[in-house]
Amino acid sequence: MSLLHGINPVTEALKASPEKIERICVERSQRNPRIQEIIELARQHHVRISFEEKSWLDRKAQGERHQGVLCFAAEMTTCSVEEILERTKSPGLLVVLDGIEDPHNLGAILRSAEAAGVDGVILPQHRSANLSATVVKASAGAASHVKLARGTNIAQLIELMKKKGFWVVGLDAGSDQPIWETDLSAPTALVLGNEGSGLHRLVKQKCDFLVSLPIRGKVGSYNVSVAAGMALYEVLRQRK
Repeated sequence: MSLLHGINPVTEALKASPEKIERICVERSQRNPRIQEIIELARQHHVRISFEEKSWLDRKAQGERHQGVLCFAAEMTTCSVEEILERTKSPGLLVVLDGIEDPHNLGAILRSAEAAGVDGVILPQHRSANLSATVVKASAGAASHVKLARGTNIAQLIELMKKKGFWVVGLDAGSDQPIWETDLSAPTALVLGNEGSGLHRLVKQKCDFLVSLPIRGKVGSYNVSVAAGMALYEVLRQRK
């Protein structure tokens, strides 16, 4: 069971999968109109609601900002990589995460991925942040709408994507090829690496292209979630 807190995460979870929500807890005497909308939506879907004291919500949220509402929901579900590949829309767009360990980064990437309309996000089974309430919160609820899959071997999954017609583009700060010099209008799988070490060596070798984002300052790279947002924007720009 996962605990979600905050107006956006609870709202999006309720819209996406009301059947997975066991109970919504609302701060007693709360008058926020957006929370009233949550209450009405929960009643429409016959989701149980309880009204609690603020101190109780504070304890459950463990110091996180809950905005007067939280909910108990089933864990985020994942599907198979094959299922995502079968359901991609033309031209396909996938995001592959090679070892993102910070839940805030993972949540922010899922938010950008949902905004860009990706067909799915693929994560490794190990060496990855869990699909926790922190991830959902950081995604502003977008995690409830993105198709997710886990795989045991990212390098092998890349080979499968290639067989399905995807060009695999890895973001690598050491590459001399700017991202805008690569054609992203074809079916594309965008690969992002670990916050500290970047892409694993074998994953790099499997990519069709390694591209970089421009750096003009003294810091050697962007935060991975920021890089994901910029790269996805470039995909949308080329496909406009």
